[in-house]
Amino acid sequence: MAYDYDLFVIGGGSGGVRASRMAASHGARVAIAEEYGFGGTCVIRGCIPKKLFVYASEYGEGFEDAIGFGWTVPERHFDWNVLVGNKNKEIDRLEAIYKKNVTAAGVEIFMERAEFVDPHTIHLKKSDRTVTAKHILVATGGRPSRDMGPGCIGAEHAITSNEAFYLEKFPKRIIIAGGGYIAVEFANIFHGLGADVALVYRGNKILRGFDEDMRDCLTAEMTKKGIRIHCHRVFKKLDRRDGTIFAVTDHNEMLEADQLMLAIGRIPNTDGLGLEKAGVALGKRGKVLVDEYSKTNVDHIYAIGDVTDRVALTPVAIHEAMCFVKTVYEGKPTPVDHEGIPTAVFSQPEIGTVGLTEEEALKRGHAIDVYKSTFKPLKHTLSGRDLRSQFKLIVDAKTQKVLGCHIFTPDTAGEIAQIVGVAMKMGATKADFDSTIALHPSAAEELVTMRTKSYSKEP
Repeated sequence: MAYDYDLFVIGGGSGGVRASRMAASHGARVAIAEEYGFGGTCVIRGCIPKKLFVYASEYGEGFEDAIGFGWTVPERHFDWNVLVGNKNKEIDRLEAIYKKNVTAAGVEIFMERAEFVDPHTIHLKKSDRTVTAKHILVATGGRPSRDMGPGCIGAEHAITSNEAFYLEKFPKRIIIAGGGYIAVEFANIFHGLGADVALVYRGNKILRGFDEDMRDCLTAEMTKKGIRIHCHRVFKKLDRRDGTIFAVTDHNEMLEADQLMLAIGRIPNTDGLGLEKAGVALGKRGKVLVDEYSKTNVDHIYAIGDVTDRVALTPVAIHEAMCFVKTVYEGKPTPVDHEGIPTAVFSQPEIGTVGLTEEEALKRGHAIDVYKSTFKPLKHTLSGRDLRSQFKLIVDAKTQKVLGCHIFTPDTAGEIAQIVGVAMKMGATKADFDSTIALHPSAAEELVTMRTKSYSKEP
């Protein structure tokens, strides 16, 4: 059978764009469909605008810290609309670059929704036409969940991170539901910009899955700043009257705010995609089930990125895209490697982490040595800010291989974790860290100067 395209990609996010461009560079006839905007969650309503908001929210403390260094700081004023407007300009610029690069690679673009008709046929809704493809790649990403549980009334009154980036008016009071990295980051963003913030989480401690010390450090700092963290809570009812949100918890507490933002997880974007017509198997919450090569149960259909609900990070989607291209178009079957992924929580201070937590290391059967250093950052010896950094290494007690690195410090935790990730990928041992000369004065030098073991644990 002659197909219209060798590859049809559904979704113009980072993974889909990379796969389409690289496949086209190998001579494939490629088309890509995107119904919203190029760049996906990361560029339009995720990583990039979030990091810009983080920068904006850090200036408040920066002005306060400057006084200890001799600066006279005049009265401050923050304009939410200026921030949102400038952010929008930057997002528009980045989206145009993504689109330009796809076009330059020779990929045909369809700015419309695409849905399956059968295993090889795609229906383009806006133009009401069908096209066929030898291979199809699903890269439709995910979206914020609004599922507050069967007992909650009034979820329609809440916003998600999607809407938070485009609010016309800055909320002076905001409640954030959730305890993951998105909830934590937005709690710090809105607090830094001047809002009164309450974070409501059903679990016992924020940042489930992260290292326990990092969770405790951030909880303490957020509480110290005045962010109210309410754990073991869920909402029973939300109501909006005269511009105010009234939120009732299962502890019969009444919380009031200008906005309530849901950050209670993300779900794969597969609704209405027609995957059942193609025979593609789906898992919990509609995720596309794939093997280690990102292939579905249908031989010629693959899926990458958040729609597979594996590791929901932009660089992971790009890595999966490159593995797909090597497997299908370079004749080099390449399984996806999800081990040792550096990640960061852009809270204030931020968390950078790579490798295993204590709990994960013990579950995998490692006896571990743990090294920890807690100290006041040099900058804040003059700023007067009451803040402590913490660096932590988890080491295999037998081989002395570094299994995990967890960092809680202002500004640089993510940057440091990225570089440590290279060393750990190469199999660095504690002796390798110890033999590296420290860069002084820096926070990162703690990683190569920790000589005294804090404690050991057996699996």
